[in-house]
Amino acid sequence: MLILWIAACAPPAASAPTPSVLPEVRIVRHPGPDPWLAGRSELTSIPKFDPNSTDYIKVDLRSRDLTKIHMTTSLPDLMYATFDSKTKWPDSVPVDFDWKRIMEIGKDPGLGIRALHAQGINGKGIGIAIIDQPLLVDHQEYKGRLRLYEEINVLPDNPATMHGAAVASIAAGKTVGVAPEADLYYIGAWTGDWDMQTHELTTNFEYYAQAVHRILEINEGLPEDRKIHVITMQVGWVSDWKGANEITAAIEEAKAAGIFVISSNLHPTYGLYFQGLGRDPLADPNQFGLYRPGLWWEKDFFAGQPSEQHAGLPPDFYSRESLKNMLLVPMDSRTTASPTGNEDYVFYREGGWSWSIPYLGGMYALAAQVRPEITPEEFWETALQTGRTIQFQHDGKDYEFGVILDPGALIEALKNK
Repeated sequence: MLILWIAACAPPAASAPTPSVLPEVRIVRHPGPDPWLAGRSELTSIPKFDPNSTDYIKVDLRSRDLTKIHMTTSLPDLMYATFDSKTKWPDSVPVDFDWKRIMEIGKDPGLGIRALHAQGINGKGIGIAIIDQPLLVDHQEYKGRLRLYEEINVLPDNPATMHGAAVASIAAGKTVGVAPEADLYYIGAWTGDWDMQTHELTTNFEYYAQAVHRILEINEGLPEDRKIHVITMQVGWVSDWKGANEITAAIEEAKAAGIFVISSNLHPTYGLYFQGLGRDPLADPNQFGLYRPGLWWEKDFFAGQPSEQHAGLPPDFYSRESLKNMLLVPMDSRTTASPTGNEDYVFYREGGWSWSIPYLGGMYALAAQVRPEITPEEFWETALQTGRTIQFQHDGKDYEFGVILDPGALIEALKNK
């Protein structure tokens, strides 16, 4: 069993930092761009969109050469496409498919977030910590905000991943992020042990527990007015997995330190529910009434209960009463930093909770900027009270849909407390 733990020693001891004076930026490694995407071959036809497919990316055009395809009749499939800055397009694209506009619209966090930025509510002075896969640390979206990058259980030649670049930019990216002026602390980590002989991966959340402890250690050395307020981990676990007890205990320590830890296990750890919103690629992300259930769960929503594929969710997860206590945040049709290059972007037509978790982390940073004493409970309760519920029709039936996060109303309510 090969277990590699890369974590450089702590900086030399120094006197306690004075207000607003931060430790020096610390980057232990600069992972290279994702080579898997760079080696993709050209396509001779557009993949067909299959709503029943279990593939995460159903129409994957990332870094593909499409120049030999006549795609004027491919609009239905293209409207479900995921693509990036290195996708090569032919001249014959459908009139209603404006990939440049789709890419640009997807950069907007939506829900009026940029209006808050214009008011100076941008996460400035608030620390966000992310634990996720290896990061392309020099991407223009977050390079200027990255205060620390360390690694745990990562091989020295591991490249950057699509996951890391996406979540960092959603939380704190300068154009796509919810909190573009927040201080970003990032620990790259894998949640498993790789057996070099059997080529099997065994899940092990002890590494994420170590990462949480490292973040708590880092936080102790930060000035009082520049503390880390939130940790996001775009993963979930079950109680019988190796390291489950350790990561759960680490989260309790973070709670005691006043840090909100947002993960896919938000209900087991805090008793809170969230879900990700869907949006058509060309729909205005700031128009609340245009949001719908996310692509991966829309069938379950209209059926009124989780499918077998999502049997881990409670049977009444999509009931009207349950939705009243569930915070809905953007997930689908997002443009994020791409791992293919420091100035590259990627549009993800379909997202997952991994795209909603850093959005919530960024929103918590905005809340902490206007109310530094904010707690997870106060944040969530106020978000549900100020959120919006919309009505829409589907297949001739009326639906009530919410509670959708309303960042402007949430911030205003927190200011007045």
